Amino acid sequence: MNILMVGVGGQGTVLASEILAQAALAEGFDVKKSDALGMSQRGGSVVSHVRLGPRVFSPLVKRGEADILLGFEKLEAARWADHLRPGGLAIINDQAIPPFSVSSGSEKYPPDELVLEILHRKTGRVFVVAGSALAQAAGNPRTLNAAMLGFLSVILESPGPNDDRCHVISKDAWLHCLAQALPPKLLEMNILAFEKGRQAAEAAVSSQQSDISRQP
Repeated sequence: MNILMVGVGGQGTVLASEILAQAALAEGFDVKKSDALGMSQRGGSVVSHVRLGPRVFSPLVKRGEADILLGFEKLEAARWADHLRPGGLAIINDQAIPPFSVSSGSEKYPPDELVLEILHRKTGRVFVVAGSALAQAAGNPRTLNAAMLGFLSVILESPGPNDDRCHVISKDAWLHCLAQALPPKLLEMNILAFEKGRQAAEAAVSSQQSDISRQP
C-alpha cells in the first residue's frame, strides 16, 4: 500500500504521516517513510511518502504508483495527482492556501473545477472532505491532520470495487499512536477531530455504495 500525503507547511502533514506509520507498525506491517519539505515554515510544499505491507524496501512512492493521495490542500493535491495509480483513490481537504506566486499576483489559483478535472484524469475515486470545517468543529483548526487521518482510517477498512485488499489499522492502534504523538492537553480535541473524520468517511462511503447499487 502506497500512500502519498501532500500539503503546505503548518498543516501537520509530516506529523500525520508519522502517526500513520506508527499505527501501521503497531499492526505488524513493515513500513518505510520519507518526507520532503520545501520552505515548509513559509507555507511551502510538504510531501510525505508512506509505504506499508508485508515487506517494503523503498520509502518513496513513484509516479503512477500511489494507491491513496491524501491532500491537505487542493492545489498541492492537483500538483501530485500524477503520482496516483490508475484506479487509485484521492482524499482532498476542501481548503485553498494560495502560494506566494498567487498572493503576489503573478499567478492565479485554479478554480475547483480544474482541480477536480486534474484529479479525475487519474481516477474516478475522489473524496472531497470538509476537513478544515471538521477541525474547526473539534475546537481547533490545527486538528486538521487528525480529522484527515480519521477519514483515511475508514477508507483503509473499505476495499475499492476492484480491490479485495484491506489494510486495516484498528481504531485502538490509531488512538494509541495519537496519544503517543500529542501532548496530553491537545489529545482530547484531536481525538474528537479524528472521530469527526471517521464519521464523515463512513457517510461518504455509504453514499458512494448507494450510488453504485442504484446503477443499472
